[in-house]
Amino acid sequence: MSDVEKPFSPGLAGVIGAETAVSLVDGANGRLLYRGYPIEEVVSKGSYAAVLDLLLTGEWHPNATLEPVRVPPAVMAALRLLPAHAHPMDALRTAISVWGAGERLGWPPTADEARRIAAMAPSALAAFARLRQGLEPIDPEPGLDIAAAFLQQLHGTAPDPGTARALDAYLMAGAEHGLNASTFAARVIVATRADIASAVCGAIGALKGPLHGGAPAEVIGQLDEIGSIDRADAWARGKLARKELIMGFGHRVYRAYDPRAAALRKVAEAMPARPAWLELAIGAEEAILKVLAELKPDRPLKTNVEFYAAAVLQGVGLVPDLFPATFGLARIAGWSAHVIEQAAVDKIIRPDARYIGPAERHLP
Repeated sequence: MSDVEKPFSPGLAGVIGAETAVSLVDGANGRLLYRGYPIEEVVSKGSYAAVLDLLLTGEWHPNATLEPVRVPPAVMAALRLLPAHAHPMDALRTAISVWGAGERLGWPPTADEARRIAAMAPSALAAFARLRQGLEPIDPEPGLDIAAAFLQQLHGTAPDPGTARALDAYLMAGAEHGLNASTFAARVIVATRADIASAVCGAIGALKGPLHGGAPAEVIGQLDEIGSIDRADAWARGKLARKELIMGFGHRVYRAYDPRAAALRKVAEAMPARPAWLELAIGAEEAILKVLAELKPDRPLKTNVEFYAAAVLQGVGLVPDLFPATFGLARIAGWSAHVIEQAAVDKIIRPDARYIGPAERHLP
């Protein structure tokens, strides 16, 4: 078949790029399954450590643990060299790259390697967050799970159980979501027989783009613009009249309410105290959904995960520019599971390109 005859799909939309047993994203019916288990059940009954184990092995071990580790000296030295204005995603990518350089990683990648990245990465991100404020990094306290230790290393004190649980739920909800851009990048990299650190670094690079990982931070700005629940209706109408996007609503895959958003809303509502911003988020969501249904009746624009991700992340005390990198911490589980799965296929990913440049010509 000639290049002209081969089908072309911009962005590879609709093209099956992999077969996977890791997750099922059912956009039409608003379902997300991790190895067959609904995301709502996973978030309500599990922990990030259990989800990591499930995605890597296919088995549900509710008592699985993931002990956070201190930042290795080489990684800490690299983080100290970064400028304070560096993006947290760059810091996370740098930390994993330096870690991988010292680990003598082999091929194919292993679940043990994935767990070691997942245990170190939150400590590294928290260390950078403190360094850029002129504060010294601190080691994780013994006995804390990965979410609680991240907040402890970030803020200097261990969080209350409800706050730690809220972040743990966010990490579970963000752990995996099919063949998205960053996951595809990770699979392409490992398909060349590169190591797992290289694949995760490439995935972080893809996630850094604002079309993929930056929406929760923008939701906070929108809530600040709305200000009060009684202004949400007029605000939404104004956005649509100006043909501007409303972040946190609509999804490329989901045509129903994003199941991750539903799970995170329950978590947000169960946090120890419901501050004014959470009441605003809940009230604004209802008003915006009504406006969307009225003005966009032919487009199923429902709440997506970014809306309540923003509420949870702000609620546990993260500043908005840490949101994408914290999403990256969560997604290490899914990336790693896909990387291991792709390595088992052991076939390089090499699609064709259709040439549209000038015909053959000769230099004068």
